[in-house]
Amino acid sequence: MGIEGKVALVTGGGRGIGAAIAQRLAADGADIALTYNASADRAEQVAAKIRDTGRRALAVRAPAADADAVPTAVERTVAEFGRLDILVNNAGIFPYGTIDELTLEQFDETVSLHLRAAFAGAKAASPHLPDGGRIITIGSNLAERATRPGLSLYSMTKAALVGFSKGLARDLGPRGITVNVVHPGSTDTEMNPADSASSDGQRAITALGRYAAADEIAAAVSYLAGEGGSFVTGSAITVDGGANA
Repeated sequence: MGIEGKVALVTGGGRGIGAAIAQRLAADGADIALTYNASADRAEQVAAKIRDTGRRALAVRAPAADADAVPTAVERTVAEFGRLDILVNNAGIFPYGTIDELTLEQFDETVSLHLRAAFAGAKAASPHLPDGGRIITIGSNLAERATRPGLSLYSMTKAALVGFSKGLARDLGPRGITVNVVHPGSTDTEMNPADSASSDGQRAITALGRYAAADEIAAAVSYLAGEGGSFVTGSAITVDGGANA
């Protein structure tokens, strides 16, 4: 896969899709740094599973809303492992509400977590990334299609990640660094469990009639991080079981 011996930093890697990405990249041969916000125990459990495979792992507390946290995690990764090859911007939240319900505080928090953290992470990582490095950001299929009321803020910030990634792909292309977005659809995680009150409706709009497993999203990230993704940049890959078809 072209990942053996490389180092990846996965933000929000302590649970859900982030944990699946961290473990998949480790299975492909990478050493992993992962950030978490509050649950140190959960993050250490993921790190321990990675170490059990023979790869190195580091869990770093780095609340994405803190402007200095992600750059500090980048520097800790480089200090611990001596390099950084892959950055996965995964940390995020799900603000839900119509425009009359949402607040400016929610706007600021969501922009901070989804956009500023991705910008700060890429800015901090880019001097360390070698030629041929990778930046992969986790978006959402709701960036392409708002399927119901209450998604305006979430969809807006996830869509903005596509524009940022396209521009960043141009900035870093001369160094052979690729920059892409993976848009998951409904994925069975703690944030959106497949047995939730809204799960039947989410399944009903997919072509495949089911939720994704987090490992299926991680597989798309693995493809972009490896040799197969070397000529893919400035792109958004939707992995949503045909919900947006």
